[in-house]
Amino acid sequence: MRTIHLTLVRLTTMAGLLLLGATACSSSSPAVPVDPGPVALRRLTAEQLNHSVRDVLGAHITVPSRLDPDDRRSGLFAVGASFASVTPSGLEKYEAAAAAVAEQALDPSHRDELVRCQPVEMDASDDACARTFIEQVGRRLFRRSLSQAEADARVEIANEAASTLRDFYAGLELGLMSLLVSPEFLFRVELAESDPARPSTMRLTSVSMASRLSYLLWDSTPDDELLAAGENGELATDRGLTAQVERMLISANLETGIRAIFSDLYDFKQFEDGLVRKDSALFPVYTQAMVEEAAEQTLRTIVAHIAADRDYRELFTTRETFMTRRLGVAYRLPVATAVGWEPYVFSEESGRAGLLSHISFNALHSHPGRSSATLRGKFVREVLLCQDVPTPPADIDFSIVEETQGELRTARERLERHVASPACSGCHTLTDPIGLALESFDAIGMFRDEENGAPIDTSGELDGVEYEDARGMGQALRDHPELGPCLVRTVFRYAVGRDPDPGEEALLESIAERFANSGYRVTELLRAIVLSDGFRRTSGPRDAEQSGEAS
Repeated sequence: MRTIHLTLVRLTTMAGLLLLGATACSSSSPAVPVDPGPVALRRLTAEQLNHSVRDVLGAHITVPSRLDPDDRRSGLFAVGASFASVTPSGLEKYEAAAAAVAEQALDPSHRDELVRCQPVEMDASDDACARTFIEQVGRRLFRRSLSQAEADARVEIANEAASTLRDFYAGLELGLMSLLVSPEFLFRVELAESDPARPSTMRLTSVSMASRLSYLLWDSTPDDELLAAGENGELATDRGLTAQVERMLISANLETGIRAIFSDLYDFKQFEDGLVRKDSALFPVYTQAMVEEAAEQTLRTIVAHIAADRDYRELFTTRETFMTRRLGVAYRLPVATAVGWEPYVFSEESGRAGLLSHISFNALHSHPGRSSATLRGKFVREVLLCQDVPTPPADIDFSIVEETQGELRTARERLERHVASPACSGCHTLTDPIGLALESFDAIGMFRDEENGAPIDTSGELDGVEYEDARGMGQALRDHPELGPCLVRTVFRYAVGRDPDPGEEALLESIAERFANSGYRVTELLRAIVLSDGFRRTSGPRDAEQSGEAS
């Protein structure tokens, strides 16, 4: 019998998908000559979905991981989310996940914490109690109050299932499932309206601002206070928006948002997905558990640094970090704490300072059996400095670089021979002087002085600034004039889910100046972005959506 009710859930979901597409298109208005760019539907990333479910339905819930994969574009899942859709097979995965989540949320040991009413009879439907639950939970999941029709449809599903199955909570599970597979939950719907004070421009609605704020700063659905502010129109005013931003920036939830931003920027999902593999014969210390702790070490270092309102640039020179005993083995360092984390400061003799000396970074940007100065340098250029590195020609011969046991014993020697070809020199001139400074860290980030018995030369230069080793390179990066502006551009892209439009370049320059004047404090950068017209205003729906293409 439950199959019949699952069919009702699916029909409700498919109808929602059609209506959602129509809503996005109907919100279109003629383009106006304003600086802000367009908006688009954004599918929740797996991490955002997980955070939202746990925040609304309970921290005990485990969300199944078999969902449609996130789409990474322009170096960010946050940008790819505005192009991601739900495939037919993906809908089945979301349905299976919704069933598992609903069962956990409404199991006998947790249902009383979530359902704020008691059914008259446990083995029958109860319209009033079902409606209370659907409207309460649906408001948080949809990031807005449900319409009468939306609530009625879910209550009908819950009541019919409860009557048929003779179990009120079984019916409620089906009603909850229909919310969890709805496009209004799976997608972040950002709607625009004409600004009464500036009729020629469009702004995000106050309710849409609640979601945009919450997923940027907290990586989750808005809480009740933020939703209330959105529904009351407060987020369309300078005063109301500022009040909520200040509250959110001092909340403990900001840590989750910071972790999400930098995990996306550094592409640490590769560790979570088990995609960073190494030759176990060459690197027996390397395990999945160890490398996951290495990623956590870097994120903890970033969060602690930003929470202390320190200069963002000093993340590339600081010797302060955190350590576990398992990581201590890989770093060859003593760790007193047997279980868990402890603060740690790398010594001067360790040869380590800054994030680029962490195991996470060096393992991620290496090959299974060898380090890669080119991959590491490419990351610095493209991700940290927002510079373009040309794509190598398809017919390049990499055999010299890959032969680690030949006459050319060090990576520097092999790369120098490789770049003797004019077709190779353009890219490698940009990347290798950076990456070679990190050759003291092998393919899993363990320290070494030699490669194949030959001493490693870690000297190099970054845009005219010379250095002798990884610490010197970190200092050169810290002082690079493009480091701060690049983070501004990246966080803005993360916040709005797209690349900046040409009309937003002046805004980014202004925010970069404010960021610098604040002492490169990331909290001030976030404040500047969310209070800017680039975050609050829009030119309307993206062209692809106006033409009816899938988001």
